[in-house]
Amino acid sequence: MTTNIQVGTGTPNLPDDTVPAQKIKHSRPSRGQGSASTGVKIGLGIIVLLWTIPTIALLINSFRPRDVQFSEGWWTVIASPLDFTKWTLSNYQQVLSDQPGGVNMGNAFVNSFAVALPATVIPILIAAFAAYAFTFMSFRGRDVMFVVIVGLLVVPNQVALVPLLKLYSAVHLNGTFPAVWLAHIGFGMPLAVYILRNYMSGLPNAVIESAKIDGASHFTTFWRLIIPMSLPALASFAIFQFLWVWNDLLVALLFLGRGDNAVVTVAAQGLLGQTGQGKELIPAAGFISIIVPIIVFLSLQRFFIRGLTSGAVKG
Repeated sequence: MTTNIQVGTGTPNLPDDTVPAQKIKHSRPSRGQGSASTGVKIGLGIIVLLWTIPTIALLINSFRPRDVQFSEGWWTVIASPLDFTKWTLSNYQQVLSDQPGGVNMGNAFVNSFAVALPATVIPILIAAFAAYAFTFMSFRGRDVMFVVIVGLLVVPNQVALVPLLKLYSAVHLNGTFPAVWLAHIGFGMPLAVYILRNYMSGLPNAVIESAKIDGASHFTTFWRLIIPMSLPALASFAIFQFLWVWNDLLVALLFLGRGDNAVVTVAAQGLLGQTGQGKELIPAAGFISIIVPIIVFLSLQRFFIRGLTSGAVKG
């Protein structure tokens, strides 16, 4: 589409005007500079489809009875989607009801929140204080301490499980929520300090110096300036930590077990049974367990993207 305007005035050109008109081309939004080409769009569509197929299969199987799940592939519903003899809600009813000798999924859902929320908020607060100290405070051995903390990222969590299990047994913490909180706080702290320290080092020093000149203490500077300016990085790590804790099975199974404090992943694994008699319930339990992580990611994705891209381009 083109528009004729008079040079120097920016007003529309008249038919009898002798001044040559300048033509301005209005490009389509999808074809401007930086827009993806058709090949890139097709490639992205294929990748999205491949990543979405397992979730679609999980959703379809969660509504099918046991004999249909094990006799036909999930893709057969495409040929006869209105055959209601192959659909059922009993899987979700059984998952959400009390299982004989098992764990109620509703209680496990509450237990997962009781584990995930403190295990996400506490390490963020501690790591934010530590990152501020490593970035804006000068003390002897600061860089060495930071390197040691970052070096803990290469230590696998599995090597600390047996010592922690013995330590918790000595202080009678096994089977309690604080046992899982402490484990997740310790395992997530090095990455939190690393992410937040790198983000805070990119903040403008002029703001910090102005706060010092105005007489602000370190705590005031941290709480009123650094925390609001670091929200993208805080939200990014919060998403990572929440998803890790929510989807964790190993730590929860070791330190909480299958008692009244069992979380969603442990309860879902318990539905399987010793001989696989509850295998048809696993898709329904799995789909229930991923609802919360999806909501958390979608609600915080704006901060997540800003946190990942912050500092990527500096000039």
